[in-house]
Amino acid sequence: MRKMTTLNAGQLLALAKSVVPPLQYTKHKGQAGRVAVIGGCKEYTGAPYFAAISALKAGADLSHVFCTEGASPVIKAYSPELIVHPVLDWTNSVGEILQWLPRFHSIVVGPGLGREEQILNSTSAVIEKAKEKNIPIVIDADGLFLVTQNPAIIKGYTNAVLTPNAAEFGRLYKKVFNTDPNSEEPVDSVKQLCRELGSVTIVHKGAHDIISDGDKVLMYFNPGSPRRCGGQGDLLSGTMGLFAAWAKFAQDESPSESISTYPYGMQAAYLACALTRECARRAFQLNGRSMTTTDMIAQIHASFEDLFSEPQSVS
Repeated sequence: MRKMTTLNAGQLLALAKSVVPPLQYTKHKGQAGRVAVIGGCKEYTGAPYFAAISALKAGADLSHVFCTEGASPVIKAYSPELIVHPVLDWTNSVGEILQWLPRFHSIVVGPGLGREEQILNSTSAVIEKAKEKNIPIVIDADGLFLVTQNPAIIKGYTNAVLTPNAAEFGRLYKKVFNTDPNSEEPVDSVKQLCRELGSVTIVHKGAHDIISDGDKVLMYFNPGSPRRCGGQGDLLSGTMGLFAAWAKFAQDESPSESISTYPYGMQAAYLACALTRECARRAFQLNGRSMTTTDMIAQIHASFEDLFSEPQSVS
């Protein structure tokens, strides 16, 4: 494996300080982030909920879910805090979503999306419009299935972050290169795919998270949890969507040395990986084998404070 970089606690804190906006009494609702999740069908209602509520719990002001009609009542019942749009399986779904698109600072595509052709076609159209508006896009789960069917949809869009696990990465790599990735050199394989896709950011999830834009590489090594309950990737994609919005705010408003070291997609990915693994570690410590993603969400605040806040001096 090639040489790679990880950040120590001080560097992680510095990165967070450059990205995470401070809480201020003078701000109004929406300025700290409006995130949309595109996903949720009758069979899969938990995934979009986990992604959207995680973004909200991490600090987004507003979190929307665009799902099918069958999924909407269930997701609404999970949480009154989410804004749920039951339009994804409408014939005019693209038009309905595009009315809202300019309001969002980032979108998360894929949690619970399903693979119904009409919905995938509509999602592709939304991605194209989001690209026109330079909105950060995090793509996970069935969104990665969509990209694997048509890699051109995100090729060259450097505001995109893909979050494949090993199997999803292998399928996308084979689609692009017509061969399997080199399991002995995973970092090289990730960089190759990033470059071939036009410098998109890829987060290769696994025992260690590999994050690259095809040029630079970051690794996150801290262990999370040995409990592999469903939904952990949705917490990751939801918080990554929020961090991507925040990192773009920081880049647009006041670029700094820490901002310029890594592109903002990599910054968002690293912060989200750190937060998700810390949530998993804390939740497993408390719940052991019975740990679920709901337990992880309950740890977002404590994990956020521990990782990204200055330690308080004791007088």
